[in-house]
Amino acid sequence: MGQTVQAGSASALRAIGREQLLRELSDIVGEANVLVSESDVAGYLVDWTDRFHGRVVAVVRPASTDEVSRVMRLAWETGTPVVPQSGNTSLVGSGTPDASGRAILLSLSRMNRVEAVDAINDTMTLEAGVVLEKAQEVAREASRLFPLSFAAEGTACIGGCIATNAGGTAVLRYGNTRELVLGLEVVLSDGRVLNMMRGLRKDNTGYDLKQLFISSEGTLGVITRAVVKLFALPQASYTALAGVADVASAARLLELVKNAAGPALTGFELMQAKCISRVGETIDAVSVPEGIEAAPWWCLVELSYSRDPGVNPLEAILENAFERELVLDAFLANSVKESRAFWAIRESIPSADAHVGGNLHNDVSLEISDIPAFVEEALAGLNAAYDWIDPSIFGHLGDGNLHFNIGSTPAHLAFENEEGIREIVYRCVEAHNGSISAEHGIGQLKRGHFLALKSPLELEVMESIKRALDPRGILNPGKLLRDDVCA
Repeated sequence: MGQTVQAGSASALRAIGREQLLRELSDIVGEANVLVSESDVAGYLVDWTDRFHGRVVAVVRPASTDEVSRVMRLAWETGTPVVPQSGNTSLVGSGTPDASGRAILLSLSRMNRVEAVDAINDTMTLEAGVVLEKAQEVAREASRLFPLSFAAEGTACIGGCIATNAGGTAVLRYGNTRELVLGLEVVLSDGRVLNMMRGLRKDNTGYDLKQLFISSEGTLGVITRAVVKLFALPQASYTALAGVADVASAARLLELVKNAAGPALTGFELMQAKCISRVGETIDAVSVPEGIEAAPWWCLVELSYSRDPGVNPLEAILENAFERELVLDAFLANSVKESRAFWAIRESIPSADAHVGGNLHNDVSLEISDIPAFVEEALAGLNAAYDWIDPSIFGHLGDGNLHFNIGSTPAHLAFENEEGIREIVYRCVEAHNGSISAEHGIGQLKRGHFLALKSPLELEVMESIKRALDPRGILNPGKLLRDDVCA
């Protein structure tokens, strides 16, 4: 395989033509896994939102870490950009190449093996191309829970989840992806393999290097394998929809439930009533309870227990909430089927919004106590500037993450005024010391705003790390940081 070129070395680039590059790639992964025809590569070159489109030299589909290493070594030697991609469910264009056509798109989809489940250590070892839903199923077969869960779990892959630090509906209890990863294997820009595949809860031997690659969006290395945490399967769960008058009441209800349920609180979602109604109007497969108009906002609450408490604890909690006039109406799930139906409503909101069209995604994070004021201020600013806005607000109130999406009628208005809308929303986020990306990442969509809002010293440190790990700037260019960082 030859000697690995050391990162940061002064070795000259090897100049080769496109055809020679394709031949050498085929020697590594096999000709059938170097895709070049327009029809074969088309699905890899557009993001989930159909907003970002790109071109590539080829889509390359390695089947092992060794093949990834050899592809990266070739890219390093020739100065060829590489865009890693797994499930291609990004909402910010993280896994979409630019229009130059210079890059290799490195698809991890063939690296889809769950290697081991350790029920004693409560860990699972798996490759980056494993679909999230499959990881959940394999864990369940071993009577364990892998708690990472969100609407795109049927197509999103573990590598992408780690590279973007995906959140989801169970963050409140189990944490973001960052908290679920114990070990990581990463191929660096020069092809060397950084093996940190340890399933240890405690490892106090210097810098925790794996954290550099979690949320790096493929700009520092290619994630190939991981060791993730598992948990005991809940033996009982209880779900309710609770209607409230405003976001402040939802925040107080969250406090009440946290105090009453403690660590049993697994999910606490916030949704506008019109988001729920829109699901009922556009998604035939999802059933919406009658009477949603009784409250302008709804909270989806779930408690889960390792042992069945015998009675539904949400009944007493909601009775207390009614007495305190925090809740206007409520629906209790009386079966697993009804619980799933409630969650289907929440998970179908993005699809319902897509049916309407003209929806700008804003994935923001704030301290929970600041969210009521943020919503009021942001909506006031938007309504003053654009009297036609149609907001779709929902998200994970329990961990301070709102999807503050803005639609319009007609649909084109929101996109024609995108920068003005984002400026108002992000200005309010900044005023409350929040983040413009809670779980979707930066990618191409938010890079300009990220570079403008991030503190200069934070950017300086991040750029130093980028130069150290990817001195030739070949890993996922056009994403997150400035393109000239490694110039």
